[in-house]
Amino acid sequence: MSKTSNYVSTTNACKLCTPLGASLAFRGVEGGIPFLHGSQGCATYMRRYIISHFRESIDIASSALGEKNAIYGGGPNLKKGILNVMIKYEPKVVGVATTCLTETIGDNVPMFLSEFKKEFSELPLPEIVQVSTPSYNGTHTDGWHGAVQAITEQLCLEKTSASDTVNILPNMVSCEDIRHLREICEDFEIASTILPDISETLDGITLEDYVKIPTGGTPLKDIKKMSGSKATIEFGRCLPEKTGGASLQERFKTPNYRIGLPIGLRESDVFFETLSKISGKKIPRRYKQQRGRLVDAFVDGHKYVFGKRAVVYGEEDLVTGLCSFLTEIGIDVILVGTGSKNKNLETHIKDITRDVATCVPEVHEGVDFFDIAARAEELKPDILIGHSKGYQYAKAWDIPLIRVGFPIHDRFGGQRTKHIGYEGTLSLLDRIINALLEKKQNDSPVGYGYL
Repeated sequence: MSKTSNYVSTTNACKLCTPLGASLAFRGVEGGIPFLHGSQGCATYMRRYIISHFRESIDIASSALGEKNAIYGGGPNLKKGILNVMIKYEPKVVGVATTCLTETIGDNVPMFLSEFKKEFSELPLPEIVQVSTPSYNGTHTDGWHGAVQAITEQLCLEKTSASDTVNILPNMVSCEDIRHLREICEDFEIASTILPDISETLDGITLEDYVKIPTGGTPLKDIKKMSGSKATIEFGRCLPEKTGGASLQERFKTPNYRIGLPIGLRESDVFFETLSKISGKKIPRRYKQQRGRLVDAFVDGHKYVFGKRAVVYGEEDLVTGLCSFLTEIGIDVILVGTGSKNKNLETHIKDITRDVATCVPEVHEGVDFFDIAARAEELKPDILIGHSKGYQYAKAWDIPLIRVGFPIHDRFGGQRTKHIGYEGTLSLLDRIINALLEKKQNDSPVGYGYL
């Protein structure tokens, strides 16, 4: 009899559902509707989670499987659900993501969709993109990357004429980060295809009438032309081997530049130098000035942050970028935690902090918040950096929490937090220093007004 390892349940998992990440990515495509093939509860939970962070309504369609479908299969519900979405929303793209239920019962979704296209070929069908996203196989970032890969592989099917366009696959960054990326490309006089583009679809304007599918998102015509682009830039040191950028390179020989999330001085330098190399243009003066201001702020703020101890947690590429930045300003990252597994995070953290950090961070992958908290409390951090789920621990330990990433449920404007580039780094630096100063003021019996 073979032995299997015991399953350990989680108290507060440091990750979110895989199809949630796919839903966010599909929302970043023009005219796109996320469609979950599973129970209604999955879509309801994810809508609530997403709305709380972005403060925007989001519709996620569902095949709404019940007990009967769990036995006999969900094919009929999937087909009927897509027809209903076509009638109600008139989408350009339907992004179908599987869930734990449909993966467990073994639904053959590609076959169902092939049958659907044949059965209803006389109708003006939308583009249908399908991705496998059982939550027991990954995290929300895996769902995001899987959806981006599926979009490029299933919508960009042939080599198009060469252009000077640059594809940017930005990873799970904020709406404000994506707007900043577009500004940077415009200043370099680069035509860009940013995939996905959630800058308007998840951070829109107030309208008098409800719009079923908000404007914005990566145009479908641009996605189909990504094969002819001059190059692709992918953000992330912890990316899986198979990605959208890797697919474009393999199928169409589109050069793929995989770089770290541009947080901090060094990683931002790599991004701007890569843009300069691809475009053949010098870095605009505006960004040289931003870099200079950031270096000046590093000098001015050094006395406030040097030697402070930080615990960092969240998405694997976000925490890698944050570690790079924090070591640059003299903060000792003592513990790094992520819900993702098998991303070689420890190696990436060592690579980005080597010769800069004064201590080697403990790196924990696939962890539960309860486990992180138990160890972190022993290490006595001065500050926590991550999303809202760390609040209860920051409160218990009476230390500041700098909220970054997703989700941010207990503060306003999480979707407009800028993390990347020299500007985003400077904003993070200001927030960290001010949080430490406020803590010092609050702890002082005098309450110094000059620090």
